[in-house]
Amino acid sequence: ECYVQNTAREYAKIYAAEAEPLEGFGEVPEIIPIFLVHRPANNIPYATVEEELVGEFVKYSVKDGKEVNFLRRDSEAGQKCCTFQHWVYEKTNGSLLVTDLQGVGMKLTDVGIATLAKGYKGFKGNCSISFIEQFRALHQCNKYCEMLGLKSLRTTHQKQRKATSMKSKNLPNSSTIKKTVPKKAREPRDFISSEH
Repeated sequence: ECYVQNTAREYAKIYAAEAEPLEGFGEVPEIIPIFLVHRPANNIPYATVEEELVGEFVKYSVKDGKEVNFLRRDSEAGQKCCTFQHWVYEKTNGSLLVTDLQGVGMKLTDVGIATLAKGYKGFKGNCSISFIEQFRALHQCNKYCEMLGLKSLRTTHQKQRKATSMKSKNLPNSSTIKKTVPKKAREPRDFISSEH
């Protein structure tokens, strides 16, 4: 949990360094740090500690990408979180996605990271690869994506779908095709309750 959140925090710092200087971009979401504390005399020897966020807690991106969240879509913080996801996706060539963005205002906590099955530069995420696929299919760019000069995922996704449908039209009949079963995608992360 600490490794994932603090890794996402490092990406958020780089994102902030690129976005904040842009005219009109304004405040950038921050992922708060989380620390692991060892308490050998306690029945539960390990706990995580982080800043307490006070105010209305909002989920700006849902883990499975299927739910529509109007607070995410319509709020400045929500739009900037979606842009952050797009930015990370583009910077890692679609290999990594920070997901499950939630928090109070621009302060985020308890985030997740999805990576391709092989991971990204030695890092394996704690969320299913399907989150990356769903993000690619469902993300709608906003003015902050445009300000950062991010490429639209719509055209990329549509091109991939078109290429796939063209290939399927040229396939031999089904009796000559070997059928393979894909490896099951990694299950979404399990949450371990921690004391705060």
